Amino acid sequence: MKALIQRVAGARVEIGGNVISEIGKGMLVLLGIEKGDTQTDLEYMARKVSLLRIFEDRNGKMNCSLQDIGGSVLVVSQFTLAANCRKGNRPSFENAETPQRAKKLYDEFIHSLRKKEIKTEAGAFGAYMHISLINDGPVTILLNSNE
Repeated sequence: MKALIQRVAGARVEIGGNVISEIGKGMLVLLGIEKGDTQTDLEYMARKVSLLRIFEDRNGKMNCSLQDIGGSVLVVSQFTLAANCRKGNRPSFENAETPQRAKKLYDEFIHSLRKKEIKTEAGAFGAYMHISLINDGPVTILLNSNE
């Protein structure tokens, strides 16, 4: 499982010109679910996202987590994170989980964050979306549960 995390001052998802979800200060999490990902991967990612200290404290150091600042998360399914670009110029997505199983894990990931009392919004699984964000820093981190 891969998660591309961006610290944001705000982010939103639009479909067909309509805003379907929006957050203020927090994280935009692009979540890529790969074949073989398990509940253990999901729990690892949810724990990391909730506790990752990428927000500044009073001294300007990255010492605070989402929970510390009362921040929000916007989770967007991103199967292209499973791309393999080693051969040729067209990405292969053979490592991406099937849509049915990926949606189940995506929904469980969102539920897991909400159980941790983190305000969590979501994109629409499998939809064509426009995502807007104000990257704060910028701070962008790639997590991989298999590393």
